[in-house]
Amino acid sequence: MKPKLSDVAEEAGVSPTTVSRVINNHGYLSAATKQKVYDAMATLNYQPNSLARSLKGKKSHIIGLIFPGITNPFFAELIEKLEKQLFLQGYKVILCNSADDVAKERNYLQMLIANQVDGIITGAHNLGIEEYQNTNLPIVAFDRRYTDGMPMISSDNLQGGILATDTLYQAGAKNIYFMGNPNQKGNPTDRRLQGYRQQMAKLGLENHVFPIFFDETPKIKQVSIQQFLKKKQADGIICSDDLTAILVLQTARELNIQVPNDLKIIGYDGSNFIRTYFPELSTVVQPMDDIVMMLVESLINRITNREDKLEESDFILPVSLYHGGTV
Repeated sequence: MKPKLSDVAEEAGVSPTTVSRVINNHGYLSAATKQKVYDAMATLNYQPNSLARSLKGKKSHIIGLIFPGITNPFFAELIEKLEKQLFLQGYKVILCNSADDVAKERNYLQMLIANQVDGIITGAHNLGIEEYQNTNLPIVAFDRRYTDGMPMISSDNLQGGILATDTLYQAGAKNIYFMGNPNQKGNPTDRRLQGYRQQMAKLGLENHVFPIFFDETPKIKQVSIQQFLKKKQADGIICSDDLTAILVLQTARELNIQVPNDLKIIGYDGSNFIRTYFPELSTVVQPMDDIVMMLVESLINRITNREDKLEESDFILPVSLYHGGTV
């Protein structure tokens, strides 16, 4: 049976009120009394109820993280770094994988609100969720605008599209394609596509988009990419993410297309995992550590100054290019 506060009091030989005061650090108590309570808690493996404490006006020291999933190396690395940084600041996390499911994200958001988390960092793909507008919880967004007044931290996706396009052009590519979702508004990949189109127009070149969708399986993507590469229409491809770029590279090799002589490829995200295990892939690198720092600082600022009306604050961080062997 799960131990109760009264069991701790009996084990320590003190009153339940004293145990409560020790747990909540309230009022003066001798070091000896505190130690007896701590020893009793350890003996009984008693864990204080964080939710109950938060309902009494105290912080839960828990942050909700809402992201599409952890299979993508970029999100996996981002979440890991967020957890580490939040832990150093005295917070634990609840991770919610929302995928592309609006109902699932709404349920997770409602759960986090009900459990009195201190704040939320969200980077999910779904937009138009009313709970984001109807909660007074401190929330900071990564890469997407969910509602007015919510601060957003992102990398410069527009410049990333321009940088990738210009890099391929300077390397000799003229028939440059963008491979990604051409229809998803409000998504960071849309800004990457805008950057590509802007730079292609500046260079006097015709832009081309080959549709690849985030929720497609790798096998389906690979079949589409194979059919596209067999036509040999492109001499340069910008992919909206690194995983798609790796599929392009692998498929090109299977078709004996010489990279980078016949086909140049640039991915997007540039996580440490990709640069370590696929160092040959050229990619636009998002400044992961800076993103994490700004997300955490912005959220803690809003938690600390919760009673103040803070101005909406957006930060767009610069990207860079990692030069591998595919350009």
